[in-house]
Amino acid sequence: MEPKFSTSERSFAGAGLVLLTGGCFVVGIFNPSTAGFFPGCPLLDLTGYACPGCGLTRAFHALFHGDFIAALDFNAIIPFFVIGFVYLAILLASIMFRGKGLPYTFFSPSALTVFGVIAVTFGIIRNIPAYPFEILFP
Repeated sequence: MEPKFSTSERSFAGAGLVLLTGGCFVVGIFNPSTAGFFPGCPLLDLTGYACPGCGLTRAFHALFHGDFIAALDFNAIIPFFVIGFVYLAILLASIMFRGKGLPYTFFSPSALTVFGVIAVTFGIIRNIPAYPFEILFP
């Protein structure tokens, strides 16, 4: 049996959905490569190594404009992030409108562990300074 959410929890879910949608609009409208207000990656700035999330803002911008190849070029694991964000948006909308969530199996510990292993492996591989791995560097 799925738990029912209170009015305040439904309001918070609605606020989260508004923030997620607003963030998508900002990334879709403004080009992160030229707009000066998007933050850079602290790990890349401090060490010169790209984290698994480096290039995601530019990748989402390219994806919102229909350029799938450029999106994959900026960050090759963007499909995993897209699936996660879409699931999160559907989850928040479900809580907001129905008062009931979705099964949390998508964010189960085993699923998050698999994603973590993929992300860390990708982060290591994209920082190898040799062909073809350097293609993955943002």
